[in-house]
Amino acid sequence: MVESARRREGSRSDDRRTADQLFDRELDDLPPEARWREWMNRVEATIFAASEPVNRETLARIVGKSCSIDLLIDDIREELRGRPYDLIAVAGGFRHLTRPAYADAIRSAVGGNERAADLTQSEVLVLMCIGYFQPITRGELSSFFGKEISRDFIGHLRRAGLIASGPRSPTPGAPYTYVTTKEFLLEFGLDTLRDLPDFEALEDAGLLSKEKLLAGDIMPDLAGSEEYRGVEVDE
Repeated sequence: MVESARRREGSRSDDRRTADQLFDRELDDLPPEARWREWMNRVEATIFAASEPVNRETLARIVGKSCSIDLLIDDIREELRGRPYDLIAVAGGFRHLTRPAYADAIRSAVGGNERAADLTQSEVLVLMCIGYFQPITRGELSSFFGKEISRDFIGHLRRAGLIASGPRSPTPGAPYTYVTTKEFLLEFGLDTLRDLPDFEALEDAGLLSKEKLLAGDIMPDLAGSEEYRGVEVDE
């Protein structure tokens, strides 16, 4: 029985390899313009059908070796000018997203993003600090805000998939550190963490200060609010 199952699995693998070999990526029989158009259609169809952002490595499987994915994406985006949606680089791949101008219409028709609505201002601030300073411990986050960041608070962000455990800190007790995830990038429309606003620019604009963070002096009004007091929990 085991051997029979192995043969069936081997047969399926052979079928997949055969289908892959028969798939014409190069399209050498087509004139250059028609070949480019077909590659554009393949890429757009694949991204449209995917539930997650599609990375360059995946797209490279459906086009010729000499084809530039970036140039294809540029041409697709050019054709989408004036459309209510665009092709966006996010979380290391590409996906179709509607334009912000149509957010109210979409919200009226089908409702909003429930997960985004669940994020409080406190949670956004903590996520911001993790994004900039990861890997970072819960104790370091508490020092930044001058308030205890509870395990329950961190647990909520973890259950939402926005953060994950990072390496153990080399400090006494080797506490866990926390890092952002792919879901964090998706939530905030970022391709990579390099797309976070430049920290020095935020400092220059007076919007953020590392010294104030370290001194627990960030947004004192928020720290005293009812919303933020919910973060303070005895361990």
